Amino acid sequence: MQLLAFDTSTETLSVAVQAGERVWLHEGAGGAQASHTLIPAVRALLAQAGLKLAQLDAIAFGQGPGSFTGLRTACAVAQGLAFGARGGAGLPLLPVPTLMAVAEQARIAHGCGRVLALLDARMGEVYAGAYVWLAEANCWHEAEAAQLLAPQQVRVPEGWASAGNARPVHGQALAAGSPDVAALPTARALLALAPALLRQGRAVAAQQALPLYVRDKVAQTSAERAAAAQAARSA
Repeated sequence: MQLLAFDTSTETLSVAVQAGERVWLHEGAGGAQASHTLIPAVRALLAQAGLKLAQLDAIAFGQGPGSFTGLRTACAVAQGLAFGARGGAGLPLLPVPTLMAVAEQARIAHGCGRVLALLDARMGEVYAGAYVWLAEANCWHEAEAAQLLAPQQVRVPEGWASAGNARPVHGQALAAGSPDVAALPTARALLALAPALLRQGRAVAAQQALPLYVRDKVAQTSAERAAAAQAARSA
């Protein structure tokens, strides 16, 4: 397959292009910088691969949860690229859950088959989702959908691994005792997930692609920040 994939849901920008068996990768600073660097990175990788947008089978992007700004950037860029391809005929878009991508990266890098994916959600919370690898189907089963939790609410089932970027931020609050691996929703993971998701009919037209936020609130009010500070001082 010929695919473009990118994720800007964390502080790391990850972009990949696949042409048959070959893959070209780019990684850089994410966050606010992603809105300025994503499109140049995409163009550079396509040029390295000798591909034009019209030749792609689909564009995969990390749909969330994650950084609000990052999710909007990824979705908007994916839509713009898809709309403009093939003389306006467009390209299919594949929105990929970032927590599933974390699970896939943990499988690729560490061989994990039962993963509680955890991403830092800021504001003292984490995004969590549970995934089981089905080897016979070559895909992930979502055992528990993405949710927003306080670190103290996270429970890793026995025999599972936790993966993501939450432990360096919330380590003392997260329960200890389970295997924990560092993993991000990389573009390589998106490429690996794409064939099964495409077979499942998860691709959508550009106008139907949407970010997955989970949290509907970007920041705390002044009163909430003051209450959190008071609670921290009293702890």
